[in-house]
Amino acid sequence: MTSQEVRAQFLNFFKGKEHKIVPSAPMVIKDDPTLMFTNAGMNQFKEFFLGNSEAKSKRIADTQKCLRVSGKHNDLEEVGKDTYHHTMFEMLGNWSFGDYFKKEAIEWAWELLTETYQIDKDSLYVSVFEGSNDADNLEMDQEAFALWKAIVPESRIIMGNKKDNFWEMGDQGPCGPCSEIHVDIRSKEEKEKVPGATLVNQDHPEVIEIWNLVFMQYNRKADGRLENLPEKHVDTGMGFERLCMVLQGVKSNYDTDVFSPLIREIETITGHKYGKSEDVDIAIRVVADHARAVSFAIADGQLPSNTGAGYVIRRILRRAIRYGFTFLDTSKPFMYRLVKVLGETMGKSFPELVEQYQLIENVIKEEENSFLSTLEQGLVLLESIISSTKDKTISGEKAFELYDTFGFPIDLTALILEEKGLQLDRDGFDKALQKQKDRSRAASEVSKEDWTILTSDSEQEFIGYDSLETEVKIVKYRKVSTKKEGEQYQLVFNLTPFYAEGGGQVGDKGYLEASNGDVTYIIDTKRENNEIVHFAENLPKDITGDFKASVDKKQRWRTASNHTATHLLHQGLREVLGNHVEQKGSAVHSKYLRFDFSHFSKLTVKELRDVENFVNARIEGKLPLEENRNVPLKEAMADGAMALFGEKYGDTVRTVRFGQSIELCGGTHVKNTSDIWHFKIVSEGAVAAGIRRIEAITSDAVRKFYFENNRMFYEIKDLLNKAQDPVKAVESLQEENTALRKQVEQLLKDKAKGLKSELISELKEVNGVQFLAKKVDLDAAGIKDLAFEIGGQTSNLFLLLASEKEGKALLGCYISKDLASNKGLNAGTIVRELGKHIQGGGGGQPFFATAGGKNPSGIPDALKAVEAFLE
Repeated sequence: MTSQEVRAQFLNFFKGKEHKIVPSAPMVIKDDPTLMFTNAGMNQFKEFFLGNSEAKSKRIADTQKCLRVSGKHNDLEEVGKDTYHHTMFEMLGNWSFGDYFKKEAIEWAWELLTETYQIDKDSLYVSVFEGSNDADNLEMDQEAFALWKAIVPESRIIMGNKKDNFWEMGDQGPCGPCSEIHVDIRSKEEKEKVPGATLVNQDHPEVIEIWNLVFMQYNRKADGRLENLPEKHVDTGMGFERLCMVLQGVKSNYDTDVFSPLIREIETITGHKYGKSEDVDIAIRVVADHARAVSFAIADGQLPSNTGAGYVIRRILRRAIRYGFTFLDTSKPFMYRLVKVLGETMGKSFPELVEQYQLIENVIKEEENSFLSTLEQGLVLLESIISSTKDKTISGEKAFELYDTFGFPIDLTALILEEKGLQLDRDGFDKALQKQKDRSRAASEVSKEDWTILTSDSEQEFIGYDSLETEVKIVKYRKVSTKKEGEQYQLVFNLTPFYAEGGGQVGDKGYLEASNGDVTYIIDTKRENNEIVHFAENLPKDITGDFKASVDKKQRWRTASNHTATHLLHQGLREVLGNHVEQKGSAVHSKYLRFDFSHFSKLTVKELRDVENFVNARIEGKLPLEENRNVPLKEAMADGAMALFGEKYGDTVRTVRFGQSIELCGGTHVKNTSDIWHFKIVSEGAVAAGIRRIEAITSDAVRKFYFENNRMFYEIKDLLNKAQDPVKAVESLQEENTALRKQVEQLLKDKAKGLKSELISELKEVNGVQFLAKKVDLDAAGIKDLAFEIGGQTSNLFLLLASEKEGKALLGCYISKDLASNKGLNAGTIVRELGKHIQGGGGGQPFFATAGGKNPSGIPDALKAVEAFLE
């Protein structure tokens, strides 16, 4: 049975049980402050479990793409070392929101596995929650036990503890007992030797969990107490890759047709065969797994970067590149070539892989080039650390600096040291890494109290499209604490004019006014689990009173102007550059807008001007807002509305039209394009391969921009003696400056030539080395030229030249290449040490390096100290 058939049979089975089949939500989560990635099938349904919204369909099934890079078995550094854990995986799931419960969930799971998929009943084991003697004092799940006992022999029912058989969404929220279904795929001989029941949940690679049936019946409070949920829910998750392994009769997820096409391509590209050596096998599994994870993330709109979710994706990709570099001998980009294979095998079920193929390939290739260059630099730096270390153990802190600052992998450091007969202070590295993790965890830690419920209002209404002010009641509130923001309060109203951050647009600010005139400022608005949550630094004195909620009108208008301009910019870019342009991200603030889009080259001055003119023509055209709410998605798409990649849309959507521009959008907009006044692009540049970024401003920000530019223009004109044509005057100055620079360079070269013979005559022999340390009146380029000219005429040379320019100190160290290798001298290490005398630092290659510092008075000490390196 192929993987595509496995997926289809699951969905068809539950369709036959009256479940609505829904598409996978994006793997990258954009508007949930509690998560960066979808890490479980239930993430997109959290609002239903929490009771914040009512599900339109009580029964749902899907296959959800998930990403996990932390937690038990999912630590990134462990993936690839076994044959059944992954970063990105598919989770097949069926859900009941207050409809069926344990009976149907258990009976249908057994029916699907044993009748539809025809898995041998004797190879299956099930687990049931045994209860707990802790503070929760939970009873055994007798209901599930009785249901399973009617289906399987009692010997195949395993009693599970709280760790394995009680599922919790987090420290707070819905939770409940669960039943896991495990499969034993060992040989008949092995099964006869050791009973499968003893290997359940023992990390045996061939006795594995394939399906978890969670019965949500409790809510975990902030103080740790459990309370019964008003409605009981079912949340199941079955590992797609593991299921394919079982149904295809293989012993590893990587032997299934989910991974085998990728592995064959890796073998072809690298020349290494899978199954011949453990190191190579691990490397191939890492590359195959990580190529999938990164491709899906990019297809969902997350580009690699140095922060947040982008940093996670970069870490995953770099780990794969590093394994290829170390064990598969890949010194050039190769992973991007797997994208085509991935699209061919999974594109039918996940069309975004085909639609975003070129983007995924370009981004991965650029990241590979960048990190391979980093690896080369890291090797040079590691050599420098090795040469400056007196004993056989390399400092863990130095290795961590190499890892943290330069991205050089620690296991590669350890491997190189081992080859050179050296050791790594792994404890020191681990301590430095743990300190960084602790700092990061402390900075991002959020403490949340339980919600205090004031009134029961199940449906919160947003009225902010039509009104910026209204009378409200506070439905519930809670206190939250973070290291960054301190103590704040989250407030939920019965209705609100405040727009919650989403779709790239920032949340509204404003205030609450009590009947006695007291004001509570709303400093931000976000959406959490489909509720609009308002942030305040303090609570109103009378929390149960009536309030007037008012949005900051000026800030909303500026933000709305920038959001509408973003739509017009999108249209303008497609008009000027072509229909290949697609939005790849945006940020709409009150002060500016940022727009990322697909395009293959830097925009010319003319193209930028044409785009600006296009947008401003629509502003001058006074186009009215045409807004339609609750439009069926198919109808909106048929009308030409543009959907954005990586976004999740419901059955009905809101469309926003200005003239020929029509998009699916939930953000706020001006009533007429003339309200924007003017649009101005302030920057354009590259974000990643094939992705450009424009930053722009509108309305009063443009006024300020032109005012500042005008002021600077007249100041420059004054400096140019009120020249009639300032442009020509500047061009004339540039030409004069170029000519003068050439004269200065020639004078410095002549001066250096005169210095060369003088310095050669001053060389002295120290321990068989031609040595000189001297202060000269040259700039950095002059010192380098002079050092290499002397080096070209003198063998066995050790030269340190120092200079003082504009209050700064400069050191340049030259060591003949044969001397550097024979005596283990390293110019980079030496100037870094000497740089301490001038309160600076530097580096370079073993034969030439420079250092700069802010203390020229330390130059004599540096010149005196250098001779010690020859002792």
